[in-house]
Amino acid sequence: MLKTLRRLMPPAIVEQRSIRLAGKPVTYTLKRTGRRRSIGLRIDDRGLTVNMPLRASEKWLRSVLEEKAAWVVEKLESWHANKPAPQQWTNGEPISYRGEMFTLRIIPSLFDAPPQLHGTQLVVHVFQTDDPSAIERFVMRWYRHEALKLFTECVAHFAPLMGVNPSEVKLSAARTQWGSCTARGKVRLNWQLIKMPLDLVDYVVVHELAHLREMNHSAAFWRVVEAACPDYAKRRDELRKWGMMSDD
Repeated sequence: MLKTLRRLMPPAIVEQRSIRLAGKPVTYTLKRTGRRRSIGLRIDDRGLTVNMPLRASEKWLRSVLEEKAAWVVEKLESWHANKPAPQQWTNGEPISYRGEMFTLRIIPSLFDAPPQLHGTQLVVHVFQTDDPSAIERFVMRWYRHEALKLFTECVAHFAPLMGVNPSEVKLSAARTQWGSCTARGKVRLNWQLIKMPLDLVDYVVVHELAHLREMNHSAAFWRVVEAACPDYAKRRDELRKWGMMSDD
């Protein structure tokens, strides 16, 4: 019945808009959908996104934006100020892995080979050394392989300590979440965590596994997190510095 109702709902209406908030011009993406009952604001690498009910009034929309104007402008300016420079896929460029910076070393080769760490360098043997997109593909494949291996090890370590038994660990490429967990025990972890220090990876893993005990963010949930990760608040604050994502 629920699936039938969802099929009958009209598709989301998406528009690009501009407005002045706190004296600053702001462009944003407006998404109208029949599934929402309130107006929600999200800021990520794509800027400001406003989600609102399909038939909500323009007056309500403007009042929410004006009420949140200072917050929106502050968050957008903070995001742009801390936004990392785009990764360059050329020889000698820095690249992040497990919270450390390595140097991307591109080696001409007759045969492509998986990237390997040698000291402070990530060495990539490729035939097309002048094709950044090819180098990116090889490194992305390596990142994901390393991420799944690390996440699986972390889950295997923390799950018994927390008394939970996840059914599956998979990679995520979500734009707004570091991780997620379903009631059926499926844990998804954002592959970009592989760039971060291991203590932050541990925190996200513990956070998601805790949902197998408490599928909420109640005081009981945070007690479960704290039992496995006593300094979780510090790690959570540090995680926020890495981007405009939530821990779930």
